[in-house]
Amino acid sequence: MKRIILTFGLISGVIISTLMLLAMAFQDVIGFDRGEIIGYTSMILAFLLIYFGVRSYRDNVAGGTVRFGRALAVGAGIALVSSLCYVATWEVMYFRFMPDYLDKYQAHMIERARANGESPAAIAQKKVEMEKLGVMYANPAVNAAFTFLEPLPVAVVVVPITAGLLSRKQKTGSRGELVGMSVPGST
Repeated sequence: MKRIILTFGLISGVIISTLMLLAMAFQDVIGFDRGEIIGYTSMILAFLLIYFGVRSYRDNVAGGTVRFGRALAVGAGIALVSSLCYVATWEVMYFRFMPDYLDKYQAHMIERARANGESPAAIAQKKVEMEKLGVMYANPAVNAAFTFLEPLPVAVVVVPITAGLLSRKQKTGSRGELVGMSVPGST
């Protein structure tokens, strides 16, 4: 189980990290609003590996059957490994290569508030919130925690759906014997 979780989690992590790197390379062209759409779309694509990982576990390790709980655990493990890759990539990018990212994001959020016609008091409140966010984001642990929360909603949707689609109980015949499986010494 651990091997499958690591294998598929790392593949998913490479995909999600690579797509993030590509999107961030073009951040100034894409913009923050479209960047968010691209980011969550890339998370969905990367988390498709959860399906393939759980299916591989079911077919190759669990003998063709897997209960919902075990499928959920395998899927969650894959999502965790993938998310950790995502967080590690972001931490390196943010602190080493993009020191002005938060300044641009803060300016974007304040400009969005102005464009939405918010009052000067609401815009001033938004500036205070953005400054607090800047202080918190400077701490690598807080930054990592916020970043880890980004793929979480996608995982919360993908993992149970995958577990539900792929979970199978062993079938039994009319006399209680397992169907499609041979028992040693029964032939």
